[in-house]
Amino acid sequence: MAVGAALLTILLSVAAVLGSDYSAVPPNKAQLHSWFNQNVRPVNERKSTLDPALVAAEQGRRVITVRKDGTGNFKRITDAINSVPSNNNKRVIIKIGPGEYREKITIDRTKRFVTLYGNPNAKPTLSYGGTAEQYGTVDSGTLIALADYFVAANLIIKNTAPKPDGKRKGAQASALRISGDKSAVYNCRILGFQDTICDDRGYHFFKDCYIEGTVDFIFGSGTSIYLNTELHVVQDSGIEVITAQARQSNDNTGYSFLHCAVTGTGSNTFLGRAWMSRPKVVYIYTNMGNAINPQGWSDNFHPERDSTVFYGEYKNSGSGANMVKRVKYSKELTYDQAKPYMTLGFIKGSSWLLPPPNV
Repeated sequence: MAVGAALLTILLSVAAVLGSDYSAVPPNKAQLHSWFNQNVRPVNERKSTLDPALVAAEQGRRVITVRKDGTGNFKRITDAINSVPSNNNKRVIIKIGPGEYREKITIDRTKRFVTLYGNPNAKPTLSYGGTAEQYGTVDSGTLIALADYFVAANLIIKNTAPKPDGKRKGAQASALRISGDKSAVYNCRILGFQDTICDDRGYHFFKDCYIEGTVDFIFGSGTSIYLNTELHVVQDSGIEVITAQARQSNDNTGYSFLHCAVTGTGSNTFLGRAWMSRPKVVYIYTNMGNAINPQGWSDNFHPERDSTVFYGEYKNSGSGANMVKRVKYSKELTYDQAKPYMTLGFIKGSSWLLPPPNV
């Protein structure tokens, strides 16, 4: 009996771990809050399933402050980041006071476990006007997070460069680049035009965000979930494109948009374009407004990519979600086809994803 009870305990523990990764997002948006709390529990409740390095980092966390008026530890965000030691192994929360910080900010690969945190009721603004002409597209970002286990919460991140007019060379301008693995962004406004977010590589999670742009305003090779996030299309003179996911092989990278909203004006926005040969993008339980072109997707004038893209939709709503005129190479998914993209298992969340910080 004792052996049987012990085995049952083990099986239940395994089920709990799997459940944290493989419980599908509910179709009812009103249940999202409870679903998230059940699946993304605090570190002290999940020590056995989390990366050991993450558990150790969270147990030794410290907070430093940045305030423009000089009442914090630093006046500039860059100075606070510079104070984090190379090969950092403890969570450092940089609590940023209100106001606008005009800085081009980079978190080096050696500075893991950095959190940039703003007051949700007085979000600080991180702004800079870097362009592709000056820095190259991926290095033009106002905030570039190269390190693993990065977290951003309650921030406004924007690139202030002018909207590209189709004439100026290198006018693309990113607001945010995330190149570190196991990184999360909570309750942030991310503002730009072309190439707003370089969702570069690694497992990433965005929740309760607002992302604004014109063309390819989410691009890169990340493996990412966007949950309850507004994708706001700024009307351009030509076409608008939300995603340019850069998958080129049969790997598992891709973007999953769950319970999001596509807003904006115009009627010529594509959900994604085949910038590279094998992009993977799915929209699930997402409300799509009038801005969406009825065809939905673009092969980027490469018809040979029609057979290699993975563009899927499941149970979306709104006038832009009508599948009748969709391109033939897009997929109206079944539940079983959609489910792998409806769970935190898509980003291996049980090993690293934690609730938003509370400082």
